Amino acid sequence: MAEHEVDLTASPEVLAQRNQLAEETCRSLAQAGIPVHRSGPGGGPQEMPGAEVHVESAADGGVLVEWNTGEELTTTAASLLEGGVDPSNPRYALRHYSTVHVCMRDALLKILASAGFTVEEADPHSYGDAVIVHRFHQP
Repeated sequence: MAEHEVDLTASPEVLAQRNQLAEETCRSLAQAGIPVHRSGPGGGPQEMPGAEVHVESAADGGVLVEWNTGEELTTTAASLLEGGVDPSNPRYALRHYSTVHVCMRDALLKILASAGFTVEEADPHSYGDAVIVHRFHQP
């Protein structure tokens, strides 16, 4: 019995639409004065601070926007997480890191919606504090 491989990648047409939507998203965020850059899925080894826009190539993927804090705060938070965290009493840097991400997610949602995009919070289990952009419609 032969196994059937299932291609879970979006079609080239869908990926082209997502890339266009990602470009429109970047343009709108830049117009609002938000530092923004494009990246591949999962970011890169040297994530730049600001809004990171990337296209998920999976069939059920989309355009995601995530906030990256500056290197110092990111490194401090990562170091604290590696050492283990008491969830009932997280250290200041972790609380601050988390607060920044939640505030920026909320700001990105409002800014993009105001610019004419249909947006929502992405699944937190898969994408943390990311925003998913569904489509752009002229306001």
